[in-house]
Amino acid sequence: MPQDPHPASPVNGEQLPQHFPDERGYLLTEQVNPNSQNLDQLSALELVELFNREDAQTIAAIAAARQELAQAIERTAVSLRQGGRLFYIGAGTSGRLGVLDAAECPPTFCTPPELVQGIIAGGAGALVRSSEDLEDRAEDGAEAIAHRHITELDVVVGITAGGTTPYVHGALQAARQRGATTIFIACVPAEQVPVKADIDIRLIVGPEVLAGSTRLKSGTVTKLALNILSTGAMVQLGKVYGNRMIDVSVTNKKLHDRALRILQDLTDLNREEAGWLLERSGRSVKLALLMHWTGLSREEGDRLLAEHQGNLRQAVLSYQQTN
Repeated sequence: MPQDPHPASPVNGEQLPQHFPDERGYLLTEQVNPNSQNLDQLSALELVELFNREDAQTIAAIAAARQELAQAIERTAVSLRQGGRLFYIGAGTSGRLGVLDAAECPPTFCTPPELVQGIIAGGAGALVRSSEDLEDRAEDGAEAIAHRHITELDVVVGITAGGTTPYVHGALQAARQRGATTIFIACVPAEQVPVKADIDIRLIVGPEVLAGSTRLKSGTVTKLALNILSTGAMVQLGKVYGNRMIDVSVTNKKLHDRALRILQDLTDLNREEAGWLLERSGRSVKLALLMHWTGLSREEGDRLLAEHQGNLRQAVLSYQQTN
């Protein structure tokens, strides 16, 4: 492997982030929720009702951050279209959520595994075993960025509910030094934890029902935000037609059935005919639709899609305008 031109150590005289103060009770995510002071005295039904009321704040938080989320979608789509990659990086619950979203992109959008990647402090083992002690090393976050040879084409999303995770701050600083687009996602106000990032997304859901347990509302709202970010970027990349996942990876019976239903819904074909078309296309729903609507061969359809960066609607429109 060629030597990385960007070392993991600080460059341009800039030092890695220092540790935040040990006393972090000032953080919104660490404060006590007045609505759940009697949590241990509630019945099961009262617990469910309380959680339901509190979880409603996640929807409001997404609405409040809609402008920043839209910017993140647009910047990410531009980067991916130019050959860049999308990285999520975090520790604990935040890291697991990033890995989960990245892992779901290949089957949903037929993307290569390297296009969207999740990085978690502690590596794969941290997905199933708590390793929160590893989040305190900013240099490990910087090393993770160096290891993946992040460039100016890439997008790096740092995820930290409380906003102070040194591992994430070290990664974002290293990514900035390499010219990557940086996005910060946290559940505390900017005035509590300021950060240098191209896009600063604050998902304010208030104190947790169980004080400090950010796997609850903070985890839920983060999952919502990542759903929107990755799906929105893939929509802009042309991996969706209408609201159908036309780049679905046909790798099991469920997804094969979904592919056939998409073809039937969008054409006048019966199930048997849809199955025949799907096989002719090499099990590509997008290509099967293009072949059906234009009469092109598999090879001709492939070429037309390539000319339009895989965007089916644009490929069909181009065919109609020239034929």
